[in-house]
Amino acid sequence: MTVDRVRLLAAGDIRGIAGRLGMRPTKKLGQNFVVEQGTVRQIAALAGVRAGDVVLEVGPGLGSLTLALLETVSQADDARLVAVEIDPLLASELPKTIADRAPDLADRTAVVAADAMRVGAAEVGAPTVLAANLPYNVAVPVVLHLLAELPSLARGVVMVQAEVADRMCAGPGSRVYGIPSAKLAWYVSARSAGTVPRSVFWPVPNVDSKLVAFTRHDPPPTTASRPEVFAVVDAAFGQRRKTLRAALAGWAGSATGAELLLRAAGIDPGERGEALAIEDFARIAAARHAPGTK
Repeated sequence: MTVDRVRLLAAGDIRGIAGRLGMRPTKKLGQNFVVEQGTVRQIAALAGVRAGDVVLEVGPGLGSLTLALLETVSQADDARLVAVEIDPLLASELPKTIADRAPDLADRTAVVAADAMRVGAAEVGAPTVLAANLPYNVAVPVVLHLLAELPSLARGVVMVQAEVADRMCAGPGSRVYGIPSAKLAWYVSARSAGTVPRSVFWPVPNVDSKLVAFTRHDPPPTTASRPEVFAVVDAAFGQRRKTLRAALAGWAGSATGAELLLRAAGIDPGERGEALAIEDFARIAAARHAPGTK
């Protein structure tokens, strides 16, 4: 199957569909539609669809990225696409757009009308790749939810607000390293994959965007559960200017208790959360399970 069977949407097409539906993009749903074909092809290329992949697209909107992803799906044997759209009007329109512009790929596409923050394997199966233009206000929670609920997700690329992308990719010691950075590092290795000018969107947002690509890896070895480790992360960054001894006092029951657990984990109580990698937080959480530290 060749890529010329997919007709991508141009800016006029996108506005035309929206006009016919009588809809205007809403800030509440974070609807900023990509109207430039080169950008959606770039995202689709970064997704790197392979034979047998199931691509999960979150927030397909009017279908500009969807069609670009279908171009790559058409080149990979047995690959499929599942699109999750929260807006029922757009979810009902997307299959029509696919039937019109990529008719030979309609049977390899499923559209799920749902909130991505609530879906799991029961709704979307076992996708292997995430590709999405994510609403700025929920980008990190959506990615963390999907990685937690869908262990089959092995890699992905998302377009998010530039500042959010910087936080997602930041490492210990960076001034923007924080809760999103540490929690994402539990699941994946993330890297910056390019910048996106605001001019490619309709309506034009008041912020720039970046692409973040990620690959899943095993979580750090620890006797603590993920919620236990994430509780340490939350506490450590809850008061960024405080030392870990002070910041973890509430979590540990007292500053003295925090110091004992930190020393048991081999962490300097005078450090701050910004200096710790996810492996360090995992060791702190595990220290609670060690004999003599409860």
